[in-house]
Amino acid sequence: MSQTAKKRKCDKTRQDNLYFDSYSDVTIHEEMIADHVRTNTYRLAILTNSESIRGKVVLDVGAGTGVLSMFCVQAGAKKVYAVEACSIAEQAVKIIKHNSMDDTIQVIRGTVETVELPEMVDVIVSEWMGYALLHESMLNSVLYARDKWLKNPGGVILPNKAELFITPISEPVVEDRLYFWYTLKDKYGVDMSCMSDFARKCIKNSDISVSPVTAEDVLSHPARFAELDLYTATVEQMRSVKGHFRCESFGSAAVNAFCVYFTVSFPCPDKPQALVLSTSPFKPETHWKQAVLYLDEPVDVMQDTLVSGEVNMYPSEESDRHICIHLEYTVGQQKTQSKTFSIPDWTAETLS
Repeated sequence: MSQTAKKRKCDKTRQDNLYFDSYSDVTIHEEMIADHVRTNTYRLAILTNSESIRGKVVLDVGAGTGVLSMFCVQAGAKKVYAVEACSIAEQAVKIIKHNSMDDTIQVIRGTVETVELPEMVDVIVSEWMGYALLHESMLNSVLYARDKWLKNPGGVILPNKAELFITPISEPVVEDRLYFWYTLKDKYGVDMSCMSDFARKCIKNSDISVSPVTAEDVLSHPARFAELDLYTATVEQMRSVKGHFRCESFGSAAVNAFCVYFTVSFPCPDKPQALVLSTSPFKPETHWKQAVLYLDEPVDVMQDTLVSGEVNMYPSEESDRHICIHLEYTVGQQKTQSKTFSIPDWTAETLS
């Protein structure tokens, strides 16, 4: 093995360790469980699919505190294997025992790629979604579990579908922050307007901003650019998730960013429509918020101005768990622009 390959393998191990360590603190689990949209949708989805779960064997991938595993017991599961790689698994054992479910739920410490289960499973449940859906790349673990442990045919995956959407937005806060430097002369007699270029570079950089977008800021109907079927999706396909989009603006405004969000769907056996967990700006806010991609310069649009382009989402070269988004877009008759965004890598400093 070459030194470069050894370093890459070592770096990936350290990146994984840092990732799992981030889930060892109570704060992130408090945030996730307190997200009523997330937690209640999963509970409803699991109970709605009780006919598929009752008397069956379930695998919970990335079980965390074990809340989804316990929902599966409430739905009548015969056995649940709760696989969790980080130390929160110790707390899951306590919680499960405290709820008198330890006879049904077995917590297994480790990654789903390395643990061994005593048997094949009938159902896989997982809350694997990261910011912009694919950040953290936990979906890869679900797909691995599907291929190795899920009974075929007849196995059930919850959720079983994911969709990605994009829409142009006019985000007023960032413009207010840039204009701030022009207001100081009147307030304090000091002209700091020359800071505006520096502020623009700092604020409108290539980082993916994870922040809430209000419905009032959205400038068009959202466009779906990708759909993932968890029964057929492959890890290789996750190396590049891309698609085209086409939107028409509602009215006159300045497009200064794009918003990317996702939905996941759960089958509802007795209903014609699936149960959907949505992170849309038109729906109640979740802890995922939205992924905001700031443009270098705002672009004016009028009623029915066409905004089109292509989105490509792929893992960062520095860390497979960090997502990059390459955006190509055309507004009206203007020439096509492009920009690549990424979520800041919290492993970069440690690994340097």
